[in-house]
Amino acid sequence: MQAFTDARDDDTPDELWVVEHDPVFTLGQAGKPEHVLAPGDIPVVHVDRGGQVTYHGPGQIVVYPLLDIKRLRVGVRDYVCRIEQAIIDTLLEWNIIATRREGAPGVYVAGAKVAALGIRVRRGRTFHGLAFNIAMDLEPFRRINPCGYAGLEVTSMLDLGGPSGMDAVKPVLLGELARQFGLRLQDAPASGDPFLLPLAGAGATHSNPTP
Repeated sequence: MQAFTDARDDDTPDELWVVEHDPVFTLGQAGKPEHVLAPGDIPVVHVDRGGQVTYHGPGQIVVYPLLDIKRLRVGVRDYVCRIEQAIIDTLLEWNIIATRREGAPGVYVAGAKVAALGIRVRRGRTFHGLAFNIAMDLEPFRRINPCGYAGLEVTSMLDLGGPSGMDAVKPVLLGELARQFGLRLQDAPASGDPFLLPLAGAGATHSNPTP
């Protein structure tokens, strides 16, 4: 992400990277180590996004939007709100009512966090992104203060009555992200995965790199 962002120019197509990480805790630039309570055998990786500590693992959709928001004429606050709204609208497809919380980026259902955001913007271009809990083991979240909040409850779509697999959610989420930014999804010319489609419009593409 860093290399892509540093190398891109005004004509570089945007990309969405969609991954599913092995178990890992990530600690943002301003992250406080004391929020990592008992990591055990799960590695802790310091990353250059905003925010505190969160957990990534199997059963969680992680999307890294690599967008030129300067070209899209979208401010940083609006960018965060649009990502949150894409997740909220995705949850609504399964009749799950979600909200955002002032001063605490992410998406919540009945006070429990179902999706976390951690972004970085450099020269008007975004990297890092969102982590959306679909059907995952939530136990590792008890080893940290999620996003720096002691006792913050974390949930998943499965626990909220949603689908048990990610394939149902991916195309809905990517479609909602595209809609929020006035872009459209295209077939990937070399991808065998019908759910990971390239982003197009304003010169955008999609890739699915190795985590």
